[in-house]
Amino acid sequence: MALEGTYPFHGGGVSTWAHILCEKISGYNFELYSVNAVFEKESKYNLTEAVSGLTQVPMWYALEPREIIRFNDTYCDFVVKKELDLSNAIETDFIPLFVRLINQIYSESIDVTELESVIIEMWYFFQKNDYKLTMKDPHVWETFKEEVLKYIEFHKIEKATLLDLTYAMRWIYHFLMPISIDFPRTTIIHLALSGFVAIPAIIQKHLYNTPILLTEHGVYIRERLLAISQSDSSYFLKDFLIRFSECATRLAYNKSDIIMSVNKFNFKWERMYGARDEQLRVVYNGIDHMRFIPREKPAELKGIPTVVGMARIFELKDILTMVKSCKVVKDVFPNIQYRIYGENNAVPEYTLKCEKLIEELDLKENFLLLGPHKFPEKVFCEGDMSILTSISEGFPYTIIESMSCAIPVVSTDVGGVAEALNEECGILCKPKDANDIGQAVIKLLQNEELRLQMAANSRKRVEDFFTIDKFIKQYEEIYDELSMKSSYVEQNVTSFSNKIKR
Repeated sequence: MALEGTYPFHGGGVSTWAHILCEKISGYNFELYSVNAVFEKESKYNLTEAVSGLTQVPMWYALEPREIIRFNDTYCDFVVKKELDLSNAIETDFIPLFVRLINQIYSESIDVTELESVIIEMWYFFQKNDYKLTMKDPHVWETFKEEVLKYIEFHKIEKATLLDLTYAMRWIYHFLMPISIDFPRTTIIHLALSGFVAIPAIIQKHLYNTPILLTEHGVYIRERLLAISQSDSSYFLKDFLIRFSECATRLAYNKSDIIMSVNKFNFKWERMYGARDEQLRVVYNGIDHMRFIPREKPAELKGIPTVVGMARIFELKDILTMVKSCKVVKDVFPNIQYRIYGENNAVPEYTLKCEKLIEELDLKENFLLLGPHKFPEKVFCEGDMSILTSISEGFPYTIIESMSCAIPVVSTDVGGVAEALNEECGILCKPKDANDIGQAVIKLLQNEELRLQMAANSRKRVEDFFTIDKFIKQYEEIYDELSMKSSYVEQNVTSFSNKIKR
């Protein structure tokens, strides 16, 4: 199972999903391939015996992965690669591949077959040559500048500064890093997103014909577009990063045997980027409804209008709009409490923005950022309702966990939220509209009868559709189906061995 920035080192919905699979799936062991920004020292989760291995790829660490982590190669292999005279190999073998990659990034119509060929040939190159020394070679830098400037001049777009070019080359270096760190060979490769982590999966499929299962939560490319468009980067950098990300997504979709979404909303985005209808399926997330059960509201909160949220504090959760909605509610319920649990150091600068806004709106007694909680099943019952203000989602656990606890939900209408939360269980609101969200909270606080009816409906809906047993059964059937397709392709392995010898 390949993941990025989530399990097992960070919390959140994708991590919850992955941990449930690793805990509950029978008949399969899991090798985890975890791409992170830096080297993580400690897992956030207690890994079960079904997790038989963990490969970590710190993509943005000061050192490249092979300089800090021991893989299957020997120390001698590592040193030999560092000491080889690369200049001739870079000129004759790598530069032509690099030019082909840049051409695909800037192509108006990405040729997925050509892109796959470039990635695989680069992988063969890095089996014999050092990744870091190659990517930092002056000839590679000069080639990058030449190819990018051709594109800029042809399309007459905004000039790129030296800083722009440096950033773009740095992105290539870091995002392609998984090409140098192989997956362990497995029966199935399960990708948790359609990003650059798909690169080693595509290589494994080339070598062993390993089937690929891709699960989309929030659509990777949609969330990349949202993040990039809101960044302060120059037009050149936004354009480059969008194009580069689109290459990764198209390649991941094209090579996956099954594209499994946690909602039907994702289908239209997946089709836009080349997914075929016969690849598309949906399995809704499931939870342990005997763990997330209705409980009494804590005595200390009785009589206090309370809204509970479970979310990592970062841009896609749009906590800033949540804070503003609290101000709307406070004008009607002066003693309102928003109690927000979740990882608050994922993006420290965004957390600071939230804290600053809380202070500016005089909400320090009303809006509480309480950090992670070890027992989420108890959190939801602190509230009269729960809240989610994301601008992008897949099929959020926080929605169905809240519903299972018989707590109605106020949420933005994004991703697959509407497939979990119907009008009998909560209220859907417009994204980034603090007034709309605030008025929905006020409506539920003012109407106890409606709130109690929604609570009962929520619990029943989870029992009918979103239990963990249904979720696990569907994934076991999919794993079994792909296991039947898995085979060892001797021709590819022999070809690989011969190329390495040459």
